[in-house]
Amino acid sequence: MKKHRTVLLALTVLLVPGLSRAVEPYKNASLTVDERVADLLARMTLEEKVLQMRMFHANRGIRLNKDDQMELKGDTAERLTNGMGGIKNPGEALTPLRAAKLNNQLQKHIIENSRLGIPTLFVTESYNGVDAHGCTVFGRPINLAASWNRELVRAVWDVIGREARLRGMHMCHSPEADIIRDPRFGRMSEALGEDTYLTTQMILASVLGVQGGYGGAEKDRNTTHIGAVVKHFAGYGQVQGGTNFAAIDISPRVLIDEIFPPFKAAVRGAHALGIMASHGDINGVASHANRWLLTEVLRNQWGFKGYVVSDANDVARLHFFMKVAETPEAAAELGLKAGVDLDLYSDDAYVYLPDMVKKDPSLMEYIDRSAGYILRVKFILGLFDQPYNPLDEVVEVRSDASLALARTFDEESIILLKNQDNRLPLDKTSGKKIALLGPLLADDTQAAFEKIAGPGVRFVSDKGFRLTDDNRQRPTLNTDTEAGVQKLVDIAKDADLTVLFVGGDFFTSKEAFFGWALGDRDSLDPVGQQDDLVKRIKALGKPVVVVLKHRRTLSINVIAEQADAIVDCWDLSEFGEESIAKVLFGDVCPSGKLPVTVPRTIGQLPFHYSQKEINYKKGYLFTEPGPLYPFGHGLSYTTFSYDNLKISSPTMERDGQVVVSVDVTNTGKRAGKEVVQLYVKDEIGQVMRPNKELKGFEKIELQPGETKNVAFTITPDMLVFTGLEMEPVLEAGAYTVLVGPSSEAKKSVAFRLN
Repeated sequence: MKKHRTVLLALTVLLVPGLSRAVEPYKNASLTVDERVADLLARMTLEEKVLQMRMFHANRGIRLNKDDQMELKGDTAERLTNGMGGIKNPGEALTPLRAAKLNNQLQKHIIENSRLGIPTLFVTESYNGVDAHGCTVFGRPINLAASWNRELVRAVWDVIGREARLRGMHMCHSPEADIIRDPRFGRMSEALGEDTYLTTQMILASVLGVQGGYGGAEKDRNTTHIGAVVKHFAGYGQVQGGTNFAAIDISPRVLIDEIFPPFKAAVRGAHALGIMASHGDINGVASHANRWLLTEVLRNQWGFKGYVVSDANDVARLHFFMKVAETPEAAAELGLKAGVDLDLYSDDAYVYLPDMVKKDPSLMEYIDRSAGYILRVKFILGLFDQPYNPLDEVVEVRSDASLALARTFDEESIILLKNQDNRLPLDKTSGKKIALLGPLLADDTQAAFEKIAGPGVRFVSDKGFRLTDDNRQRPTLNTDTEAGVQKLVDIAKDADLTVLFVGGDFFTSKEAFFGWALGDRDSLDPVGQQDDLVKRIKALGKPVVVVLKHRRTLSINVIAEQADAIVDCWDLSEFGEESIAKVLFGDVCPSGKLPVTVPRTIGQLPFHYSQKEINYKKGYLFTEPGPLYPFGHGLSYTTFSYDNLKISSPTMERDGQVVVSVDVTNTGKRAGKEVVQLYVKDEIGQVMRPNKELKGFEKIELQPGETKNVAFTITPDMLVFTGLEMEPVLEAGAYTVLVGPSSEAKKSVAFRLN
């Protein structure tokens, strides 16, 4: 039967209207993806296959002139002679419509000027929505986690996937599934926090959203959205000292139980089309040369069928930076055999493969494999059948619904950390004068507050000083700030209440690019005179509300002590100032929860809530024990009670389940949303176990006086861990279940696994 099928493929003929020539099987949309890939690979030369394994950046010379005609500069046309695997960020600075025009012309040029007419993947990134001009600007990924709302996260990424596709993109190097537990790391806000379960749930929602619900079955296609490239596989957030590119030493058990699950869920649960390897190593083995990681685990164990892309230049860096390869050619061989399919940016790695194959024909097997994975993704995305974008649909970018979603996302991610004496919400009819002050004040802050508060409140605003010199590569801390601080104090003297905008910005927390840029810090304290500013404003004897903006967790001891109320915003959308005003004036009841633990000092690190129980045995001299604010913490303008915590059975069989339920009541005077959190503690294990682990959460909305019963099902797979022999273990014994509003939940029930 297989032989007959092969013959049929070879003889496939489709009559094209007006023509009488045959159409090759790989162009036949009725065949399976694997059949089309096999046919195309058989027709390709070695050089054409290797070009499918390379990607360069559009800023090398792809332009759209004032007449909306594409221009190729430098060696770009030559690079595209025989096709290309991908091009990064074409048209990123253009409006969506002009970008779509450029990308259609670029794709047409590539198809018509390559022998087999193979289309190219256009790739973007997505940290605040699509990283391109004219798309909806959402908050950072860490804000998504702070919302604790799966449905909202999926809706946001659905917009991202649709808007990217409309402007002609096909893949994005996002989302980030790294577990981030060291706030020194400048890329913290790109990820989803410190917890494995929360990150896993957010990653599932993100990938399903951005890929438009692509289901991974043979018949499934993704032609309206883009593909996700989940990164950085694996352990990238565990860099030593919190510095980008530093070494990663991590327990194999922690790697399997805590770092792998979000990536595994992206592959098995959400069918991600791409994975990006980590810049770093794992216990000395460079990730881009780690066959166990990229082939044994990712493909053989998890069944991944998309492509693996290098991080920028990282195959070549196996030679000149990681120093695990003697030559660039040796680096290319290491990356290829490990399982890196697509070489991002480098002109010093996979470019050597054609000559290398002449000396070692055994490499051809790996090239066929990698080129095949890349072609497979292109077929799934429908690029051979629908290579061009419908320009009339681009008007859907920044739709009213998308902009409204950005506002909702903001409102659900803002966290009320402190609200002493119910200082918030503010009164719109007070007639008082409010000073909006501080280095994190935005240009539109006062206008946004005036819009939300109305005429019943007077405002005055001033930034006072800047934190740095705003150098994008190596920013310098601004030390000449005393005059600015005093100016803000003088303004606050004449106000009834001060709202201070402090924390950090892009320049104090960013990616430390290779070689020439810094973005990590060796302190968690707010930079400059911000603590001093808070103290001096508070000394005036008037109420102080702090709006905390930041991209990394900060040790806000002074702020926590001095402020009457603290609203934690992380890094919001383009409507952020308006969203903050809505929360401060009570139009929105805050419902965000911390996706991280807030330490008192950098000396407490590591300090995630799910450390092993023995880590909490001792504190430090002269420092109050515990965090400033625990993981999962977040207040509301209403109050909630937890009652009638029950478990369906005191025992659970190895093939059974137990249900834990609790009644949650809104005991306050206004409607509000609460995140009900469930933690499980393994009391005795053959290896030392975490103090507790998040295993479930639900975000619910309650009217005043309303009660809802929230139920969680605990199944055996939630209790599996890596045992003494480094194999999955489901261990009989005692378990405690804790339910409440944060990781410091007090109400508990117990069961025993038989």
